[in-house]
Amino acid sequence: MESSRWNALIDWIAAHPLAAGAVIFLIAFCDALLIIGVVVPAAPLLFAVGTMVGLGHIDGAYAVACAAFGAFCGDGVSYVAGRRYGDSLKQRWPFAQHPEWLARGDALFRRHGMKSLVIGRFVGAIRPFIPAIAGMLAMPAQRYVLATTAAALLWALAFLLPGWLFGASLDLVAAVAGRLAIVIALVLALVAALWASVFYLWRWLVPHAEGLLAAALDWSHRHPVLGRYSEALIDPRRRESPSLLVFALGLMGAVWGFFQLLVSVHGGDAPSRLDTQANQLMFGLRHPLADPLMGGLSTLGEPLLLIGPVLLAFAWLWWRRQRVAAWHWLAAPLVAALISLLLGWLIELPAPPTAVGPSGHGFPSLPITLAASVYGFFAVLIARELPGRARVWPYVVAALVVGLVGFAQLYLGTHWLSEVLAGASLGLLWTTALGIAYRRRTVRAFWMKPLAALFFGAALLSVMLLAGERSSARLAQWVQPIERQEVALQRWLDADPSLRLPERRNELRDRDAWPLNLQYAGEPARLQSLLEAAGWQRIEPGDWRGLLRMLDDKADAVQLPIMPTTHLGRPESLLMEKPSGVDGDRVVLRLWAAPYRLLPAGEPLWLGTVHTLRYSTRGDGFVRYWAAQPETSPALEQLRADAGAWQAGEADAGVLRLRADAD
Repeated sequence: MESSRWNALIDWIAAHPLAAGAVIFLIAFCDALLIIGVVVPAAPLLFAVGTMVGLGHIDGAYAVACAAFGAFCGDGVSYVAGRRYGDSLKQRWPFAQHPEWLARGDALFRRHGMKSLVIGRFVGAIRPFIPAIAGMLAMPAQRYVLATTAAALLWALAFLLPGWLFGASLDLVAAVAGRLAIVIALVLALVAALWASVFYLWRWLVPHAEGLLAAALDWSHRHPVLGRYSEALIDPRRRESPSLLVFALGLMGAVWGFFQLLVSVHGGDAPSRLDTQANQLMFGLRHPLADPLMGGLSTLGEPLLLIGPVLLAFAWLWWRRQRVAAWHWLAAPLVAALISLLLGWLIELPAPPTAVGPSGHGFPSLPITLAASVYGFFAVLIARELPGRARVWPYVVAALVVGLVGFAQLYLGTHWLSEVLAGASLGLLWTTALGIAYRRRTVRAFWMKPLAALFFGAALLSVMLLAGERSSARLAQWVQPIERQEVALQRWLDADPSLRLPERRNELRDRDAWPLNLQYAGEPARLQSLLEAAGWQRIEPGDWRGLLRMLDDKADAVQLPIMPTTHLGRPESLLMEKPSGVDGDRVVLRLWAAPYRLLPAGEPLWLGTVHTLRYSTRGDGFVRYWAAQPETSPALEQLRADAGAWQAGEADAGVLRLRADAD
């Protein structure tokens, strides 16, 4: 979400607390309603509300009260419906078609009585039905109100608390590491979404898989032209090779057609508007601490990293005489890579603006396609050898790897959003077809633990040997250069408003949107030399070890690092500090590149902030860090005095302009 929209949302909540409470009430109310509560995703919605509470935008007690009251009222409607209709409710829609909905709640209520109103509140599958069961069984209203009040309060606290804690921790991370908190939140949200999606899809597919295959066979019999190919995938008595070839060609045609449709919808422009917006949004989230992690994740789908694990797994399967599994395993990445490369050759798509070296991008994304086919088909290989419900875990791991690789590519700007989605879709569809063909033709079980240890061990070794080097190279390769427009020096000296230089650092939280109160024309090295003579010193921003040091209660204030910050997705090019002489405070200067070069000398223009940092603690002393103070005038006056004759242009109380050649 852009900072303007986020701030607008926060302002709306602050201006309309009753409306915000009404939204919370409606979420809890609808979740508790008979029938409707089955489809209301209350858990993620209340997690989001709890996050807002943790960030300090909604009062915690108010949110709990609204959620509890909504749950109480929703339960009351269900209870009244049960009292009104009694057992006849079981013959009404939709309970006549789904008698198990009420049956599970009835069994729980008969076993636990009044306690079931509390227990059922935390069991999503039966939560909306327990109050109706209580009404159907004529539970006295006084006892019902007592039990449901306690249940609603406990439920509201339990469902808001995770988001509450998450928001508080995000606020803590944001206080010391800025946009890193947003990146962490997005990664956690992606992991949770993929985890839940795979589990729910698995639970639905397990009882319906045979029925779906039978329906596919029936369709094949009724459509003999195309059906002979789909039937060959499912029928173990027929060779699947021709069908897989036709399916692969069909996939290539479908992806090509998808791209043409995408281009036509956007008026013939490629990349699409959605691609460019996603690229700009993710570039704005860049943070120096997140960059190496995303660089490492982005390598997990690269051919150089995957070739070792793939060949070792193939050799093991061949040695164990699992020839059918071995050939299908080898076909998974080879055919997927071939389709991806052919499509990349057929489809011309401009590289993202961050591509300053050899692009390596293409439609669809080759790393995503390989990750989906390799990790996806490996899940197909080993899942059938696991017992019962454990079979879902290989698919969860595969989905997480593919999702994180895709997120890393978008974060770094290595691929467009459409390339990532097309690669994931291509890999998923190919793996599905190949997996069906393999599963219908193999009956021999094998011991999967050695294979899993070999594959994941080789993958881990490849990451250790290659990912660090490849990540560093990738970070250097995918850094969007600053484009400097040439303007006359006098326009800058006169503070020409048409230059549209930002007044504040772009940040979601107003308290971190520091004023850009410094403008400098010249090379950073010259400014560094000038300030070092006045007692300033250049420092390196903190890294992950420095971030962890903030948790060390034995660390002195001088040992705590000054964490890096970004402006428009770029880290500071120069970071300097000087003791302020007041209560151990430190005056800090940060410098970022501006999109201008001043003529006639061609001096690059830089934007910066000068502010005071004060030793602070959060969480009852759990975290210690240097916090920026809102008042920047003393720090700016300190720099003004140290810069001396370098001041340029007319005096401005809010912005200090320095020029290396002004003296």
